[in-house]
Amino acid sequence: MEEKEKQKEILKKVRFIDLKTRKAVNELFGGEYHSVFKGRGMNFSQVREYSYGDDIRAIDWNVTARMRKPFVKIFEEERELILMLIVDISASGMFGSVDNLKREISAEIAALLAFSAVKNNDKVGLILFSDKIEKFIPPKKGRSHVFRIIRELLFFKAESKGTSIESALEFLNNIQKKKAISFVISDFLDSNYEKGLQIVAKKHDLIAIDIFDKREHELPEKGVYEFYDNESGKRMLIDLSSRSNREAIKENVKNRIAARTKLFRKNKVENISMDINKPYIEPLIGFFRKRKTKR
Repeated sequence: MEEKEKQKEILKKVRFIDLKTRKAVNELFGGEYHSVFKGRGMNFSQVREYSYGDDIRAIDWNVTARMRKPFVKIFEEERELILMLIVDISASGMFGSVDNLKREISAEIAALLAFSAVKNNDKVGLILFSDKIEKFIPPKKGRSHVFRIIRELLFFKAESKGTSIESALEFLNNIQKKKAISFVISDFLDSNYEKGLQIVAKKHDLIAIDIFDKREHELPEKGVYEFYDNESGKRMLIDLSSRSNREAIKENVKNRIAARTKLFRKNKVENISMDINKPYIEPLIGFFRKRKTKR
């Protein structure tokens, strides 16, 4: 009985994610995804008789000579792409100061991207990581495959608490030989992943989505607060009435963000910052539209 109830709860949450993201996929996101992420090239489709306005460079001279009138080659975009979702499920994802946890919003964003890919008949794969690779689902097509991915995003329990972005990027590089659209969804509370970033950014279309809670950037100005690190288990009492304490924390956050931004720019990795307590659709759409103008 307990197992049946658990399955019902899983199905309910998966359907909720489907309904929540479907409108965005159908009305907005699907078109943006298609226009920004092009196929790998052009494949020959057929020849047809020349019409006024056709590019003369497309004339098939062999067929033209045989038929004694001009024919042109028609090419179609090789549309199928591979979308890889590399999602951080370390213990820091269980933080949220208002209504949402970072891991929950990461799952919704990943689901939105996955449904957009499937709508365009692309394959979707998933890598869940902590300080090791926790789960790998090879790229496949279809909505049933996406539902499996969402179930894992929502309910998979990590064995480790730490974070190693370098391990995730190294794993992606080893298992994904063809170029893929690769979204790394993480709070990026990690360091020493520049080597992996450099390698993957050269081989794949790499986009970083950094997830944060406003309480990580904005601090109350009075009171003694207990800070708890979900990954290390360490607890610390800090008096935020002290200006020097507040300034030290703010400076640390500022430096960390600046270092990450510099690293992304150096390696030409595009970045979207997501506050988990604000709607995520518009930042994603804004990113896609901005990217489209660069093409």
